[in-house]
Amino acid sequence: MEIQTWQKTIGRVAFLNCDPLYHGLAEKWKILAAPPAWLTGHLLRKDCLVAPIPAADWALNREKLILLPKLGIISDGPVGSVLLFGHREIKDMRDVALPTDSATSRRLLIYLLNKQGFDPRPVQMGPDLESMLDRCDGALLIGDRALHQARMHPELVRMDLGKVWKDETGFPMVFAVFAAHVDAPIKMVESALSDLLAAKDSFEGTRLREKIIAESSERSSFSIKRVEQYFEEVLFDLNGEAELGLKLFISEVLGIDGNPNFITV
Repeated sequence: MEIQTWQKTIGRVAFLNCDPLYHGLAEKWKILAAPPAWLTGHLLRKDCLVAPIPAADWALNREKLILLPKLGIISDGPVGSVLLFGHREIKDMRDVALPTDSATSRRLLIYLLNKQGFDPRPVQMGPDLESMLDRCDGALLIGDRALHQARMHPELVRMDLGKVWKDETGFPMVFAVFAAHVDAPIKMVESALSDLLAAKDSFEGTRLREKIIAESSERSSFSIKRVEQYFEEVLFDLNGEAELGLKLFISEVLGIDGNPNFITV
């Protein structure tokens, strides 16, 4: 893969959930699409200017990464794309396969299972449901893979992590935050953030909503109805309630003491 200089490049998660934020951005920015955890490495290596990364990755690298305000990948209830699958009920799961592409969801699942009194053995695997369930009783999938497998095998869905977090805490779940390296040129970061927020506002204001939903449906093979529902489940506004949920995740799930500083541009 050709690595671009960070002054020209914005990272994006290679999932459906980022489509509303990146509509039209390729005309101005070079877009680096990758799994969430990979984008963390690109930011730390200064390969790209701004990227959505797992909230856990930002928290664990917060001295090196700036948290951008007002923007995230969030749910305030069911998220639809962060799911635990299994042939058995959760209480009967002896082991759970965890994918390698999101630090946040892996940690969140173990936390939620422990809160419910379950302690299955975690097994790291590639995100393939069939091979995961061949080896383990449960399997965590995120993003488009989770959406696809839920469509194909709804009987295997055992937990929507966004819903259970909301039920447990009362707060939204921030699965990903937008971040930049502390050494990144602030004016460029502000420009990228401004364009991302403008795209978010255009989508939420319905001006482009139908067009983006139709394009996302065609590209992903999900029905327009499912994409419409998904873009109601996935939220992008890192507001005060979401920040409280993020702080709770950092303290309770990651075990980082104190009230973490939100370094923003």
